[in-house]
Amino acid sequence: MKEEKKLWGGRFSESTDSFVEEFTESVSFDKELALYDIKGSIAHAKMLGKQGIIPKEEAEKIIKGLQEIQTEIQENKFNWKKELEDVHMNIEKALIDKIGNIGGKLHTGRSRNDQVITAFKLYLKEETNNIVNLLKELKKTLLKKAEETIDIIIPAYTHLQRAQPIRLAHYFMAYLEIFNRDEERFLDTLKRIDQLPLGSGALAGVDFPIDREFVAKELGFSQVMRNSIDATASRDFVIEFLSNCSICMSNLSRLSEDLIIWNSSEFGFVELPDKLTTGSSIMPQKKNPDVLELIRGKTGRVYGDLVALLTIVKGLPMAYNRDLQEDKEPVFDAVRTLKGSIIGMTKIIEGLKPVSEKMEQAAGGFALATDLANYLVRKGIPFRDAHHIVGQIVAYLVNQNRELETITLEELKQFSPEFENDVLNLLSAYNVADARKSFGGTSKERIQEQVNFWKEKLNVS
Repeated sequence: MKEEKKLWGGRFSESTDSFVEEFTESVSFDKELALYDIKGSIAHAKMLGKQGIIPKEEAEKIIKGLQEIQTEIQENKFNWKKELEDVHMNIEKALIDKIGNIGGKLHTGRSRNDQVITAFKLYLKEETNNIVNLLKELKKTLLKKAEETIDIIIPAYTHLQRAQPIRLAHYFMAYLEIFNRDEERFLDTLKRIDQLPLGSGALAGVDFPIDREFVAKELGFSQVMRNSIDATASRDFVIEFLSNCSICMSNLSRLSEDLIIWNSSEFGFVELPDKLTTGSSIMPQKKNPDVLELIRGKTGRVYGDLVALLTIVKGLPMAYNRDLQEDKEPVFDAVRTLKGSIIGMTKIIEGLKPVSEKMEQAAGGFALATDLANYLVRKGIPFRDAHHIVGQIVAYLVNQNRELETITLEELKQFSPEFENDVLNLLSAYNVADARKSFGGTSKERIQEQVNFWKEKLNVS
């Protein structure tokens, strides 16, 4: 059987080795860019016709052929061929087969170098907006859960040791702020993605009277890239995107870790919904937080995607090199992983049930010690001295296997005469939490202000 001639094969006297075809093909994964490639090609064809670079009727025929191919792809009827290397050559060859040699005019005034990065940017623009929308839903879910739990007290931890009592809502609002910054990072990166590379050719520009501003408007890019070498060779915006994915996964992983610990029998602070957990093949009592564990595990995978691309580009000479074919699989993987993880976390938070009695029981005790020290400070005792006095009180109670709430005023006076009857009000986790009235604090008043702020910002009632 005669080998099908390559679209770029004019210079070659030998057929491509089958190993090379298999090793260099990318259509097995970059066909994910097919609809974006067609979108870019349609805009390019319109421009070629408008500028008179090719006859308008030929441009219209090319556009019609591309639209038919688009339908075939959407209906899973398109025949992808590995020997045609990538998504772009597959579509171009199908166009030529469909409408004849006129289809070969589509590539006038462009290179695969600027063509591929244009399709990739269109993909990243869409997926960035998809991720932003998922983060908005996660933020709304955290806000709703904060409203539901504003009257539940829980110990906050440092060094995984009980530190100070807070309202549970304060914790959820903390993650709302964290994921809001993730959203802001993606939106900021969008400014770098939203720049049209098409019209840069292989690296030096194009010697046809093209209209790049027209193409940018057709494709929804806010600006045109100013340097043709930069447009075809740079992948820093992809690295930035993967960095954003990694940071967001890190935040999802930290939240997962907390909830995994809180769900354990040792803590018993929360119950996860049955439909979002799994069982054991051997231990019938088990209810495993697999979704949270997988989010935690998949975080390392996304880190790997970022490191892979950083490694690929670190030593590349200008301008385009075939190494850059390897930029897509890490991005496709990171996008799928991050989107799934955000969806999973949103479902977890939505179905999460706090065990308030366990939380409140743990929120008292020595977590109230800082406020005893602050009480003495307000009496004029230097903080370091107050810290030492309360440390002695803690040691005294630990030796007797007692909690802080059990101490009497008479016992407190043994450590400092400054203690008076009003100090007993501090032996309540609710009172201690509500004493934190500084902006950003955990008092109910301040949390309610933050809830109201975000309800307005997220446009929820």
